[in-house]
Parts: sequence; C-alpha cells; structure tokens
Amino acid sequence: MSMDDRPLSINEFRLKCGEIVGRSDWFAIDQALVDSFADVTRDHQFIHVDPERARHTDFGATVAHGFLILSLLSAFHAEAVPALKDVTVAINSGFNRVRFVSPVRTGSRIRAVFTLAECDEQKPGYWRTLLDVQVQIEGADKPAMVAEWLTIWGFPA
Repeated sequence: MSMDDRPLSINEFRLKCGEIVGRSDWFAIDQALVDSFADVTRDHQFIHVDPERARHTDFGATVAHGFLILSLLSAFHAEAVPALKDVTVAINSGFNRVRFVSPVRTGSRIRAVFTLAECDEQKPGYWRTLLDVQVQIEGADKPAMVAEWLTIWGFPA
C-alpha cells in the first residue's frame, strides 16, 4: 500500500471538502451485464435486452438500465475513495438527488468521479458525508448520471 493509498482519519478526510476524493477506473458495460441485471430486476424492456429492436430507436443500440449504473456506485466507491481509519460501521443513508442525464449504450465504458461536498459530525462518534458523484461516459460530453450520496460512518467513541 503506497502512502497515497493509506486509510485516512475522519479528520484528514473532512479536510478534503470541495475536492475530488476518488476517480474509478473505466468499466465496460456489455450486453451480458445488462442482460443479467434485467434478469435480476425482471426489467426486460427491449431497449435493454433486444439489440435488433433497439438498433432502430434513437439510441441506436441497447442501453443500460439507469438503476444498473446507480448500483455500480458501491463498487466504484470501494475502488476509488480512500478508506477511513477505525470505521466500526458504514451505513448507506441514501441519495438527496439522482439524475440519469445520458443513456449508456452497451459497449460503452463508464467511470465514477467522487467529490466530497460535506463531512459533519452528527453526534459523538458518528459522521455524515455527502459525496457529489458524476458517472462519466468515455468520450461523451455529458455524464450518464449525477447524484448526491449520503453515508453515515461510525467510529469508536
């Protein structure tokens, strides 16, 4: 683990408010992934799973479910955002805002960029973070998705 990869104390992390705190690697969205997500969620709308029919739409190809893109945030976060020292619990508190801005065509690559917007102690030993998240599409001007993600972090009292 390099010095840049070392876990941060919550006080070190909060000093990064307003900064990008993580950028994931590019990740390919292929048809097999979209089909698997369709099976799990039982959302088999043709724009996701039927390449022939989808080719004749404005998208020109099948597109990933918006909720698939949203669901990848946990993996992107684990990959890209520094770990915090001494965490006893991390609770996904939800989203203030999620917007699906641009479709993600199968065959595209995406990545997430995380900016720490807020980091506040809610009560002794419990901190709330707000991450502004942008999921980018490689080579595209507009993002696939933007979101405000809330997490509660517990630390030893």
